[in-house]
Amino acid sequence: MESKYTKKFSALLLGLLFSLPVFALDGDAERGQANSAICMACHQADGNGMNIPGGESWPRLAGMNADYIYKQLKEFKNGTRVNASMMPFATMLDDQQKKDLAVYYSQLPAGEGAHGGADAELLAYGEKLATAGDWDRYIVPCSTCHGPGNQGAGEHFPGIAGQHAGYIESQLVAWQKGERDNDPQHLMLAIAERMNDYDIKAVAAWLSTQPAQ
Repeated sequence: MESKYTKKFSALLLGLLFSLPVFALDGDAERGQANSAICMACHQADGNGMNIPGGESWPRLAGMNADYIYKQLKEFKNGTRVNASMMPFATMLDDQQKKDLAVYYSQLPAGEGAHGGADAELLAYGEKLATAGDWDRYIVPCSTCHGPGNQGAGEHFPGIAGQHAGYIESQLVAWQKGERDNDPQHLMLAIAERMNDYDIKAVAAWLSTQPAQ
């Protein structure tokens, strides 16, 4: 049964989405490819990033929404989103180059989700939390914001299906600690602060196994 909290959150989200402007990003994929060499060391030549279990994780850009990539590049440059590794590269790019890179990566095929390596019980719990939420703790399903199949919804809500588990986990922790704060209406903080370490690990693991496109 849909709770009063579900209805309230859904109404707030719909109001936010309908109030956000929609733009067609004016970027050129060929120019973006020409400038993508500076991105390859972390995000790999195919744009699918890399995950080292128990270590660092670099996100997949391939197949991501172009508007979302562009927004993040702008915010790395202006300091709205803080990352010591990304800021120098974002600062090197002018606005058109950011648009070109965003369009280029959005057109690359996303790799398959992770297979194996995660505990079945952890994955089952992650699926339940990601798809049904936990309304007793006011944790909403991921797709409420990130769209059907968690494939993303415009510039504010990225596709998280098939993203690397380590990266999803690191970002949820960053939202939780207030180290990341570039979302509309602090929606991610409101969710992440209600999640414990096991919640975060489970959701990240399950989402990483889902098809990215």
